[in-house]
Amino acid sequence: MDYFDFHHHKKIIKYGIYNLGYNETVPPILYSIGIHPMDINCNSIENQIDWLASNITENCFAIGECGLDTLVPIEPKIQEMVFLKQIKLSNEIKKPLIIHCVRKFYEIISFKKQSTQAMIIHGFNKKQSVAEDLLKNNFYLSFGKAVLYNLSLQNTIRITPLDKLFLETDNDEFIIEDLYKKVSIIKGISLKQLSEQILENLDTIRNG
Repeated sequence: MDYFDFHHHKKIIKYGIYNLGYNETVPPILYSIGIHPMDINCNSIENQIDWLASNITENCFAIGECGLDTLVPIEPKIQEMVFLKQIKLSNEIKKPLIIHCVRKFYEIISFKKQSTQAMIIHGFNKKQSVAEDLLKNNFYLSFGKAVLYNLSLQNTIRITPLDKLFLETDNDEFIIEDLYKKVSIIKGISLKQLSEQILENLDTIRNG
């Protein structure tokens, strides 16, 4: 059985969504495209948005990763402006948003009302209370390697509805099948059921 990798950085992975980096060539596989907070060029924002819009092809599944990050040296107001531009683009082309967020979850939640498309927090590994607030606001959560060893995050998986769940490798070195196996045990369902549900979730966010 193949296991869908919701967010990854390796072109050798064929079954998933490849995260296209800024100024990278569009690959012949499913991908997402966005302007990460760390890639924002304050002197060339409109050019960056133009690059983004002009590289959306049939293989583009989502806008992202994009979002807000307190650890990058870009002013919060500029990050918010670039994020909002990408939200508006996703609304126009009707594609979901893959969100990168570092210590800005409640700011991200405040932007939700601007979006008509699904918003997915990738690489979620924060407290259960944050997950609960995101889920209440109709976000999807994508989990990665930390689920394999983080007991608190395993509890968060337990309270995350199956229809709001994705799994990913991101930049980490591990086999995604191991993550599927762990989550299937935590959720008390078969690997087949879990895999089918994630594919159903993909259809849901793709079709708005």
